[in-house]
Amino acid sequence: MASGLRRFLVTSAEPAPQRCDMCATPVPPEHPHLVQVAERRMMCVCGPCGFLFDNPGAGGGSYRRVPDRYLADPGFTLPDAQWDELQIPVGMAFFLHNSAQGSVVACYPSPAGATESELTLDAWSTGLGASRLAAELEPDVEALLVRRDRPGGGSGGGECLLVPIDACYRLVGLVKLHWRGFDGGAEAWRAIDGLFTELGDRARVLDPEGRG
Repeated sequence: MASGLRRFLVTSAEPAPQRCDMCATPVPPEHPHLVQVAERRMMCVCGPCGFLFDNPGAGGGSYRRVPDRYLADPGFTLPDAQWDELQIPVGMAFFLHNSAQGSVVACYPSPAGATESELTLDAWSTGLGASRLAAELEPDVEALLVRRDRPGGGSGGGECLLVPIDACYRLVGLVKLHWRGFDGGAEAWRAIDGLFTELGDRARVLDPEGRG
């Protein structure tokens, strides 16, 4: 009987609230994020702690606040040859400048989490790196999120959004949670399509001068 009561107490207990990684204050589901630059570690923070790092130079540059910026370029295209040079084995990936290493990193989601590879300078500079969105990219805290195949089939030049880095890890989490079997299954693709739709709806379109 005691065993049964313990099981009841464990299963009915509410999960512990998420806390700020800097001051341990409880944080709501929607909260700011920081990137610890040297370790590339994402940190959940409360509003006041996030405000402290609104200035990029705050904290000696060791931490950077993840911005809330979403940009789209309707004229974006990525030819098959340029995508092939990136050597990404799946149809989705995100690309960011790693300031600690001074390089561009490509990451793609998998059922096991994010897989990472460092790009050659040529592969980046002659393809995605030459795009208008890449010119806007903030190191460490923003990424170019690329979906090679549009929903419904066909590449059509692909889809690219400039998004906060935490949005990319939302994609990684969805794939890890929902992916089943070889092709992912309908549930996984509904979740992926929903996220891309949400991010696309939030994105502002670059003006003709390429400014975000």
